Amino acid sequence: MRGTDGEGPWDESFAVDLGREAPLRNSLAGVQAVFHLAGKVHDLAECTPDPGEYARVNLDGTRRLLEAARAAAVERFVFLSSVQAMGDTASACADETSTPHPATGYGRSKLEAEGLVLNESNGLPHAVCLRPPLVYGPGQKGNLDRMIRAVDRGLFPPLPDIGNKRSMVHVRDVVDAVLLAATRPQANRRCYIVTDGRAYSSREIHGAIADALGKRMPPWHVPLAALRAMARAGDLIGRVGGRRFIFDSAALEKLVGSAWYSSERISGELGFQATTDFAQALPEIVSLYRSAIG
Repeated sequence: MRGTDGEGPWDESFAVDLGREAPLRNSLAGVQAVFHLAGKVHDLAECTPDPGEYARVNLDGTRRLLEAARAAAVERFVFLSSVQAMGDTASACADETSTPHPATGYGRSKLEAEGLVLNESNGLPHAVCLRPPLVYGPGQKGNLDRMIRAVDRGLFPPLPDIGNKRSMVHVRDVVDAVLLAATRPQANRRCYIVTDGRAYSSREIHGAIADALGKRMPPWHVPLAALRAMARAGDLIGRVGGRRFIFDSAALEKLVGSAWYSSERISGELGFQATTDFAQALPEIVSLYRSAIG
């Protein structure tokens, strides 16, 4: 976002590896607000992720961008963190007052980067952190895309209804939250969880995807004990091959574990209201998926 000096919106682009170098000296000149989304995310093929690499990119990269923003007198800085800075939950709904317990190098790097952003010593007049959970929308990649493909091909195991709870949010609602965080004075030095306000079980997600694809959900399910045995076999295949197998213990935990978060703070303080839930978004997502595979 450019300043209000009549130059209009920013129509230039620069490429920089924030994990290794600072932004170009003049790249933030005249910029009013920085929205920091860059970072190293989970590599679905990594068996043993390197925590040092997450720190180099997500922590050191954020430090470099903050320094460049301060030098350019940027007024507003919004950092897209992740609920992984808190760690996955069990059965309780977590909020911003919950003690963070990040379980991965990715989550730890995001939590430490939040500390840099929210520290008043960074010299920025307005800085905010947002923690979205799984973000879905047209053209998304990652675990949800893999799940859609597996359901479409009949390769996704029918899950037992164990009542787990997972939070998600549509990309359009994330954009709305980002703009609120950047423009509302009361957001300064605050950290907000951003969800669509619902908790989904994995079986519910599976059913919604099957409906959108025009597939029939099987009336039966694979017992949890059998899924765990399959996951352990996937762990072994991954260790032997040096790359994660498509179904292993980490993948199973994503399916049957809970990651449930409250966005009441951002709703109460900034007036944020999600406008899209998963079932509403799926027809567009599936349509684009169908177009991509021909």
